[in-house]
Amino acid sequence: MRNEPVKVGVIGVGHLGQHHVKHYVSLKDANLVGIVDTDQERAAEISKEFDIPIFNELQDFLNQVDAVSIVTPTPYHAEIAETCIANDIHVFIEKPITETLEEAERLLVLSKEKDVMIQVGHIERLNPALLALKPYRVEPKFLEIQRLAPYTVRGTDVPVVLDKMIHDIDILLSLVDSPVKSIQATGLSILTDSLDIAHARIQFGNGTVASIMSSRVAKDEVRKVKLFQKNLYATIDLLLGLTEVYKIVGDPKDDPNALMTVPFEYNGAKRFIAYDKPAMSEQDALGMELHNFIKSVQGKETPIVSGEAGRDALKIAIEIQQMITQDIH
Repeated sequence: MRNEPVKVGVIGVGHLGQHHVKHYVSLKDANLVGIVDTDQERAAEISKEFDIPIFNELQDFLNQVDAVSIVTPTPYHAEIAETCIANDIHVFIEKPITETLEEAERLLVLSKEKDVMIQVGHIERLNPALLALKPYRVEPKFLEIQRLAPYTVRGTDVPVVLDKMIHDIDILLSLVDSPVKSIQATGLSILTDSLDIAHARIQFGNGTVASIMSSRVAKDEVRKVKLFQKNLYATIDLLLGLTEVYKIVGDPKDDPNALMTVPFEYNGAKRFIAYDKPAMSEQDALGMELHNFIKSVQGKETPIVSGEAGRDALKIAIEIQQMITQDIH
């Protein structure tokens, strides 16, 4: 465990990377050493805005830092992360962890050899609407997840499964404590040469079933999770930050936080449907992620999404992607 500030840097300061810079500047346990980007004009812009140095040589940069955020396009994740880890640098990698499963496995092996940490930026884990479920005992038997978005040029170089659905795969794996047993998947290319719509049905070893749909050709943006289990049903709107929970209780006093209870009779016994609307946290999800990363480097916390968890989400996403692609061809 260490108490001194972590010397950190950011590799890639595009649309998302600039926000990593902004947060590191404000984190008291982080000392932002500098940035690296192949786009010199963009690097100069961010350097001027936040008054931080630019490094043109990656090795010079790595000699100065303890940890880095890798916020580059996915095809470059593996090579950059491998170089950083080989230099004993802890890495935060924006999702997906890598482009291929083999790359992810190689990074995990190397990180163990070098005793450094990999954290993956699956930011939806820290969505306030999802965090609101923590007080409840969640053991879902069926889940329905939708992630729909209007078409934009940004991100369409990656199939919708690896661009959007992977968020929900990670959420799903965090909610269901059981290995995946089987997957069925289908999808279509509509506007691009890559998959634009994908649907998967995932069954787990404990019998839980999940239906996941992702699309980037929708009229409106939708990010919703519906969760069903014995005596509980929850709807989570990740976009609006709204969680609603319906529970079966024997007495209204069993749920003092309920906004409303509705009586009904089952097997001759009077029971109640309790409606809860848990309060949302207003914290910045990326700020929480990066604070956790710095604290984990210091040995004071553990990563919210480990390299192994990032690998597991990628494994399922690739399996779904390959399944759909084979069906199309």
